[in-house]
Amino acid sequence: MKVLLVYAHPEPLSLNGSIKTFAVERLQAAGHTVRVSDLYAMNWKPALDAADSLDGAATGRFDASLDSKRAFEGGRQSADIALEQEKLMWADTVILQFPMWWFSMPAILKGWVERVYAHGFAYGVGEHSDRRWGNRYGEGNLAGKRAMLIVTTGGWESHYSARGINGPIDDILFPIQHGILYYPGFEVLPPFVVYRTSRVDQARFETISEELGRRLDTLETAAPIAFRPQNGGAYDIPQLTLRDDVAPGLIGFAAHRKA
Repeated sequence: MKVLLVYAHPEPLSLNGSIKTFAVERLQAAGHTVRVSDLYAMNWKPALDAADSLDGAATGRFDASLDSKRAFEGGRQSADIALEQEKLMWADTVILQFPMWWFSMPAILKGWVERVYAHGFAYGVGEHSDRRWGNRYGEGNLAGKRAMLIVTTGGWESHYSARGINGPIDDILFPIQHGILYYPGFEVLPPFVVYRTSRVDQARFETISEELGRRLDTLETAAPIAFRPQNGGAYDIPQLTLRDDVAPGLIGFAAHRKA
């Protein structure tokens, strides 16, 4: 299996750095081919702007979507964007690894998504009509591939429980797992989350490594999160709301997962 690990932490000697090293070694020992996009080490440019097209803005003002589409279709994207897209198409499985900072991913990783997920590559693909609303949420150019998050957070696991003060971890990660990964077609595996990072000593790191190792060993076979596909009949189109007979009475993020 070919695995792309997109890694976002500025300190190689951090807990995240140790987890990344362990993950790469575990995957390689199992015979997988691994490529790593270490965004801080790459000095990744996070800002989406007119410079992402070799031709600049098409008109007198920058249009994020239209200029992205023109550059992608014309083969005129910035070289760093094109390389990351090539890695995504190469990979069978993509892992995003990051510390949770202020309830989301670090800005540099969000910028990777914004720039690499070009119009025509990750969105704006497929038929848009009264029958279909594009190839997305279970379909798209990245369909057939798998993805997983490795996330660290300083909070306790109880803080992210169903009634925890921070909100359920599945809800916090929903915009990333459903909106960034499932949207262009990935099958999304349950996340691997490390809590209370400031309390990780060598003994606990060994436990984390054992647990993560088991997860990495099943990347090819683990059941993905059962998100509802957009064009699978559960949603009215073009309103894109769940049909009344689908998960009646259920609202919020949970309604978009099969029971």
